[in-house]
Amino acid sequence: MELEKRYNPEHVESKWYRFWEKEGFFHSEIDNTRAPYTIVIPPPNVTGALHMGHGLNNTIQDILIRWRRMQGINTLWVPGTDHAGIATQNVVERQIATQGRTRQEVGRQKFIELVWKWREQYGGRIIDQLKRLGASCDWERERFTMDEGLSRAVREVFVRLYNEGLIYRGKYIINWCPRCQTALSDEEVEHKAQQGFLYYVKYPLKNKDGNLVVATTRPETMLGDTAVAVNPDDKRYNKFIGKTAILPLVGRELPVIADRYVDMEFGTGALKITPAHDPNDFEIGIRHNLPCVNILHEDATINENGIADCIGMDRYEAREVVVEELKKKGNYVKQEPYTHEIGHCYRCHTVIEPYLSEQWFVKMKPLAEQAIRVVKEGEIRFYPKRWEKVYMNWMENIKDWCISRQIWWGHRIPVYYCRECSEMFASVDEPSGCRSCSSSKIYQDEDVLDTWFSSQLWPFSTLGWPELTDELGYYYPTAVLITDPGILFFWVARMIMSGLKFMEDIPFRDVYIHGVVMDAEGRKMSKSLGNGIDPLEVVEQYGADAMRYTIVNITPFGQNLLLSMDKFNTGARFANKIWNASRYILMNIEGIELCDVKEQDLDTTDRWILTLFEWVVRDVNRYLDEYKLNDASSLIYEFFWHEFCDWYIEMSKLKLYSDDKRKQSHAASMLIRILDGCMRLLHPIMPFITEEIWQRLPLKRENKSIMIASYPVCQEDHVYAKSIKPVEILKEITYNVRNIRGELHVPPELMADVLVKTADNMVGRVIEEHGEVIRFLARLKKIDVGRDLEKPPGSASSVGNGYEVYLPLVGLIDIDRERLRLQKELEKLTVEIERSERKLNKAEFIKKAPQSVVEREKERLESHKEAHERVNGILESLN
Repeated sequence: MELEKRYNPEHVESKWYRFWEKEGFFHSEIDNTRAPYTIVIPPPNVTGALHMGHGLNNTIQDILIRWRRMQGINTLWVPGTDHAGIATQNVVERQIATQGRTRQEVGRQKFIELVWKWREQYGGRIIDQLKRLGASCDWERERFTMDEGLSRAVREVFVRLYNEGLIYRGKYIINWCPRCQTALSDEEVEHKAQQGFLYYVKYPLKNKDGNLVVATTRPETMLGDTAVAVNPDDKRYNKFIGKTAILPLVGRELPVIADRYVDMEFGTGALKITPAHDPNDFEIGIRHNLPCVNILHEDATINENGIADCIGMDRYEAREVVVEELKKKGNYVKQEPYTHEIGHCYRCHTVIEPYLSEQWFVKMKPLAEQAIRVVKEGEIRFYPKRWEKVYMNWMENIKDWCISRQIWWGHRIPVYYCRECSEMFASVDEPSGCRSCSSSKIYQDEDVLDTWFSSQLWPFSTLGWPELTDELGYYYPTAVLITDPGILFFWVARMIMSGLKFMEDIPFRDVYIHGVVMDAEGRKMSKSLGNGIDPLEVVEQYGADAMRYTIVNITPFGQNLLLSMDKFNTGARFANKIWNASRYILMNIEGIELCDVKEQDLDTTDRWILTLFEWVVRDVNRYLDEYKLNDASSLIYEFFWHEFCDWYIEMSKLKLYSDDKRKQSHAASMLIRILDGCMRLLHPIMPFITEEIWQRLPLKRENKSIMIASYPVCQEDHVYAKSIKPVEILKEITYNVRNIRGELHVPPELMADVLVKTADNMVGRVIEEHGEVIRFLARLKKIDVGRDLEKPPGSASSVGNGYEVYLPLVGLIDIDRERLRLQKELEKLTVEIERSERKLNKAEFIKKAPQSVVEREKERLESHKEAHERVNGILESLN
């Protein structure tokens, strides 16, 4: 039974994970006698390495899966990875670039083979990393968004939507990444505030009829202007409507049109219209039947529609040339600083270009209707509830989704074109000929689908859809989706829409949206800032259990968490406390025969610890059910450390160290009973250490592993509420005596006497019934209790709830010396309190200091105030 002196996470974790996998405890099979509980993992990118966001997200999922598994529910946690089209293609492109080659030189087929080879070599890294965290996924069911089954599901969905007219092809303004050279959906564009300029340019009117001055942030795009617009309500420009302006540098004639979109307060109130390079201008162009003039190549260099001096130039170089030319021609008026939001590619962070291009789109409004209904009617619940409003706002204003990408790695759009008759058709299986004229001269669309198109099918495609498999019938819908806010629209909303469309059922009942992992200064962790924390480094340094416990414990329900490496000491200290307490118990019960403690044999302290345990069990189950994992973890911590270890284990020593074998057996049995319950209660959060300890407990086991042992359920017949108050009095008296001894440096080996003055009958009864326990815990020779006791000379005192404690100090310490020492300590604490208060009263400190520094200062102030009050109380009692 004996545990090693020190807890060694590395040894324990590798041993038990191998054991769990070997025994098949993670695997689930259909069992109609048990209810299913399914979670599908948000598939990490195949290119990815674990970051702290993964650490939090997957720890939460694993806690829920382990908890439900221990409840006897048939749990399935489906793992897998996403092919991550743009990200993976970029990785392999960089790899071949080191050999001096481009993907175009390699060719499409060969390039895709290289990507598959890369995936086989490196794609499993993140899965191995998840295992290090203790993830109990059903690895036998691991899926990949590009595997054959999921690829067929993607084609099936595309073809069905296409045939229903919900997928269409059209020429529209889309977000274009010049670096990745592909379209991006609105959700894939990250907007950042950027300092630039507002340029004022004079457009002469035809026939020397005056000038119109327009303001623009992008003078280079004026080369594609096809109109100038003003607001019809703007009296300044009424006389210009219907006239013709001349485009500077180009000479193109531009109609002056009226449109209410124009903001009269922006710039001069006159707006240049460039339908091919601005989404709002594109809409205006449609309303006024304006031509579109594209001035850019796909790499954002100027094409033949630009002026001669700019052709082939990068868009920003061209801007400088255009401005200089305007100055030379006398059309430049001025420029002024201007801050505006600019879209960037979410993958490579290049500034995106609004670009007129032929793309594939999904009509979203018809799909959104049912997805709005199921949330409104409570079929799908968001935790925290505030996310429902965010979801609804997006869904009710949803736009069509651009799903085509101009890359090679991904699901190729299953649309085919006939060279003979120009027929265009969609097909799940690769056709041998044209469905219209039977010609074999057909070719497939070059584009691939947005990565999220396949990810949206994840809850049912991973279970075998489009085949109506037994797994699909049993495990779908899933129980809960755990995610962060960043992919609410990318993924969560689209899964709801696709689940309702193709399964005619919701994909999950609950959506828990946890917070984002931030650094100690409240900044989002990112590669560019270099402020990330590698979960595997945490595991190496502190152990997986310490990482898991810490990260859920410091994450408030649905809120962001501030994280620094030192915070993992919380979990590490708790793991060490569990280990040391368990080691103490196992060492001290060896050779003692355990018994089944009967209710009539329980004393007040036994009833007290059992009551607290059952209440903790009740509340932990409730908190887990509500996804309040931080509350659940804190509750277990408080009970185990501050009730079980600090008090009950100490109280039990009287029986454990006695010569009475019945008392020894009673104490040992109760300790094992509570320790067993605590290990099972804590297992979902800290699986490794709990398994190691549980396996050493002298129990009659029905299960090979704690992970399939029963999770504690509150047993009301083990609740003895009347035991609470007496033990709280016992603890308070003990605490007050210990506090006096500690503050006055009374050596622990010296036994003291105590007098308790009280008129409270219950206090008297507690001392009478539990005096032996108090004497043992507080290192006392005797306790006198009475209504009319006087404070002896040279005593320290402490006031409790309905009583006073007097501790005579003569013969224990040098009272005058202690009085002097306490006075100095009080003065020192006063200085510290004043220093902290001055600091916290400075508005500049509160404003400029990192939040973590401010919080630490507040905690320091509170600590000093508590110490001041405590020392002052002791000093006053001495005086």
